[in-house]
Amino acid sequence: MKKILILGSTGSIGTSALELIRNNREQYQVVGISGNKNIDLIREQIKEFSPTSIYVGLEKDAEDLKKEFSFIEKIYFGENGLAELAKNSDYDIILTAVSGAVGIDATVEAIKREKRIALANKETMVAAGVYINRLLRQYPKCELIPVDSEHSALFQSLQGFNKKNARKLIITASGGTFRGKKTDDLKNVTVEQALKHPNWSMGKKITIDSSTLVNKGLEVIEAHELFGFDYDDIEVVVHPQSIIHSMVEYEDGSIISQLGVPSMKTPILYAFTYPEKEFNKSIDFLSFVNSNSLTFEEPDRETFRGIDLAYRAGRTGQTMPAVFNAANEIAVDLFMKGKIKFLDIYQIIEKVMNGHQVLSLDGDDALEIIKKVDKETRKKVREQWER
Repeated sequence: MKKILILGSTGSIGTSALELIRNNREQYQVVGISGNKNIDLIREQIKEFSPTSIYVGLEKDAEDLKKEFSFIEKIYFGENGLAELAKNSDYDIILTAVSGAVGIDATVEAIKREKRIALANKETMVAAGVYINRLLRQYPKCELIPVDSEHSALFQSLQGFNKKNARKLIITASGGTFRGKKTDDLKNVTVEQALKHPNWSMGKKITIDSSTLVNKGLEVIEAHELFGFDYDDIEVVVHPQSIIHSMVEYEDGSIISQLGVPSMKTPILYAFTYPEKEFNKSIDFLSFVNSNSLTFEEPDRETFRGIDLAYRAGRTGQTMPAVFNAANEIAVDLFMKGKIKFLDIYQIIEKVMNGHQVLSLDGDDALEIIKKVDKETRKKVREQWER
């Protein structure tokens, strides 16, 4: 039986993972979960799965849950609680499904313990990929399996082939909520409009990222860090049906792709079962007959500037991807709170990047530098644009 620790159990990926586990109780045991403020859902998950370790955001919630569930051995909270949960819990696989750079420290602890990491927190590799890759070389028994649908597809499409024969990574994008729109159409769009994704059911932050195509830019940087391909060899293609999740082009002209219905359950399950592929009754299967057609188009980079800003951040490297990520996170938060307009997200990211003095991550203090830059960037964005 595999012991699973889920960071972000109340989010869309976390709840999908728990559904997979619910349908295969004889193979998986949930030993720990984490949530932030959705205490009602955390309480229901504790009742159903009986984890012995949990994390919540506030000390009061931690105290209340400890009184209510005497079988819980450890309850963590606060700024360092997620990392402590990853450091001290008894697990075989950790699913990092929290949103934002908050997941970095927990991933670091899991690497040091040489666990399998089912990585659904793209910001870890975007902001701290240089450091994470260095750490993975120090702890070679750690397994890092990507859970993002695009990176899971790339990971699977590289299996069984010599990576040096791969010519190009092709990352597919749905085009987001506003595919086909131009800049003038986006000046006054609302949060509610941006959250209406045509294909995927995701958390609010990632859905907004998808609508700006910043999410695809983050995925480009993550693909570079995960697979070691140059940015010139990573392409973004809009595929509105979201059936092909990404592709690898090889030197002989072959293109290997991974297809499936738009659901996070398949990449989560693969990260749990790798290198095997196993059945789970909660998985939906693709019908080619009902899919009708698969189409592709170039992304509109002039309107949706998040992709090119990400390429710029990635090519600059060092601390610039952390700045790109942090500026976007706060800009999205401000947009969702109604404090800025949709197109301001791009302006904020670009202005903060233009003002950033890039720092080297070559030293032993790389993680501390990343955290400092992340914190300073968030503070700068809030001070200048929150009103």
